[in-house]
Amino acid sequence: MPEFRPCFATLAACIAILLTTATFGQASEQADLLEEIIVTSQLRTTTLGDISSSITVLDEEFINAVTVQHFEELSQFVPNLNWSGEGSRARYFQIRGIGELEQYEGAPNASVGFIVDDIDFSAIGGIATLFDIRQVEVLRGPQGTRYGANALAGLIYMRSNDPDNNFDASGEVTIGNDDTLAIGGAVGGPVARSNGKLSYRIAVQQYQSNGFRDNAFLNRNDTYGRDELSTRAKLRWVPNDHWQVDLTGLYVDLDNGYDAWSIDNGLTVYSDKPGKDAQESTAGALRVTSSTADAFTFISITGAASSDILFSFDADWGNDTFWAPVVYDFTQESRRKRDTFNQELRLVSTPEGALFGGRVDWLTGIYALTLRESINRVDQGIYADGVFCTPCLLDTTVDSDYEATSIAFFGELDIPLGAATNLTLGLRWERRSAEYTDTDGNLFDPTDNMVGGELALNHEWSDQTRLYARIARGYKAGGFNLGFAGTDFSTAGLNVTAGQIEFDPEFLWNYELGIRASSVNKEITVDFNLFWQEREDAQIRIPIQLVANDPTTFIFFTDNAAAARNIGLEATLLWQFSDRIELSSSIGLLDTEIAIFTAQPGLEGRDLPHAPGYTFALSGQYQHPQGWFVRADLTGKDRFFYDVSHDERSKAYALTDLRAGREWQHWSVDVWVRNVFDQRYTVRGFFFGNEPPDFPPTRYTRLGDPRHFGVTITYKIQ
Repeated sequence: MPEFRPCFATLAACIAILLTTATFGQASEQADLLEEIIVTSQLRTTTLGDISSSITVLDEEFINAVTVQHFEELSQFVPNLNWSGEGSRARYFQIRGIGELEQYEGAPNASVGFIVDDIDFSAIGGIATLFDIRQVEVLRGPQGTRYGANALAGLIYMRSNDPDNNFDASGEVTIGNDDTLAIGGAVGGPVARSNGKLSYRIAVQQYQSNGFRDNAFLNRNDTYGRDELSTRAKLRWVPNDHWQVDLTGLYVDLDNGYDAWSIDNGLTVYSDKPGKDAQESTAGALRVTSSTADAFTFISITGAASSDILFSFDADWGNDTFWAPVVYDFTQESRRKRDTFNQELRLVSTPEGALFGGRVDWLTGIYALTLRESINRVDQGIYADGVFCTPCLLDTTVDSDYEATSIAFFGELDIPLGAATNLTLGLRWERRSAEYTDTDGNLFDPTDNMVGGELALNHEWSDQTRLYARIARGYKAGGFNLGFAGTDFSTAGLNVTAGQIEFDPEFLWNYELGIRASSVNKEITVDFNLFWQEREDAQIRIPIQLVANDPTTFIFFTDNAAAARNIGLEATLLWQFSDRIELSSSIGLLDTEIAIFTAQPGLEGRDLPHAPGYTFALSGQYQHPQGWFVRADLTGKDRFFYDVSHDERSKAYALTDLRAGREWQHWSVDVWVRNVFDQRYTVRGFFFGNEPPDFPPTRYTRLGDPRHFGVTITYKIQ
């Protein structure tokens, strides 16, 4: 049975409110709030009420009310979403317990898709700064028809503000503790003398903070500092009623430090060679929409990105004085170059082109993605204890090259089964070919053919209530284990054969039931769903340290478990209690299990890592007619396993955020405090030996940000 253990009275109250309100919504009249929320991540732009799957849509007003800078702050409000604190910013996400925790090697193979303005940044989500972002959509469950292999667990879709023919401009300044300073500006409107056919938008923000760490050895407080530049530019050309061309340019430069780990699991670090977590991405997208044909609309989406990523760290977390009399000093540096290009061509039927007398809407398309990645990894170190090593030296370099090409064909039919019921059939076939080589002698060239899709039913139960049911099949390409060339498996303590160096594709069956309801005056909206997921040949990744006194000798062994299972629910509530008071809540409950794992039977019955039993958010906001406002947010998570290689878990936690201020005319000023009570909570953990001379296995954790407070001043012209 699921082990759901909410430990907060507020969480129980949240569930009661959701269930009570769902009943109330069924007894009310029709409201059009669901129709007003436009979802842009689908193959066909649609409204939230027509979506037959679990989705969270967060608009710009909400984003600005609950965050300071990055998507990792926003993720607390999304049911059953977690992230791995593997770098200076969250770049690896887990939806319903499925998703990568890290990737120190080449050959990326994401389970959670991450798209920004039609550009694929899957597995490098550190780019997700939030300045001038219009909407974030988190789709839970496999997106087998829409996105294929990179969206086994789900998809995170971010869209920045688009140009239009109304001039607007804004400027924003944020200052806070930890030497936080952010300055941003955005401007957009029609291009002069274009007769309203050409419009633009430009947004730029620079953010800096010290990262909440004190380096006792270097006497610095900025070795984990954040220095983030985000630049976006868009052009929209509408020459006539039949054509629209959208051009997007993006440049993001994250020049962050990486000095997050401490032997005593605190916020004071002792490294003598702090690392870097930097990413410089230049990207662009071109979307062309044509309605010149009577039967269909033609859509072309082209995206390209080039990213230079540096990830380095002090692997021993100390210095010569700290480890004396033992000599113990290790570092690791990875320089990654990633280029992606994606092209999609799509035909979407119009009412005139619908099949069977105008009853059945259809769409079809082709998709291609090319990913190239090269990595230069350097491990250096020395260990001397006067007994076993006098000294032992490390100086290795590995260069790798990886290329993957995916091509997919997809189609979808929307079939009315009556005045109130609609059936959606979707299918996608994808072929993924990869090539990998490195200087350690690894050479792989797998090719996988995969099929996914969905069968979804959407029913208008009454004027105010919609029900949906969905069966979906997602997939993830197979791959190979790196760093095994020349490895003596018996010496490493691994039960691995040559046949396990490569692993097979994974498939996920998702079964889902949901309800969306609104009350008569848009006062209350409820979204509730239950899901069951069965994973076939689930890819389970196990970290293993080969040499006890060398913290750079981790390898990551992935194998297919025959079966794994996820079940749970997600629910959200929005209640406009009065003209001045708005209340909202969300909850996710999750139970995961590795069911059958013949190669590693000791893991059978285990929960998946980074899969908390519950996530929740409770919010309240008061808005005075004269512009004064105050907002409180309470978010939390259950404990979760850090990884599958050990039994160490995090602790359950709850965080309180407060925000208050005033809006008037063109101005707004708000004072905010995140983590008001300065709770200590962890976002990643390891269990291994890192302390000489005996190197006893020990739990090491990375803490989330402590109390953070500041003020944001905004000026807008519209």
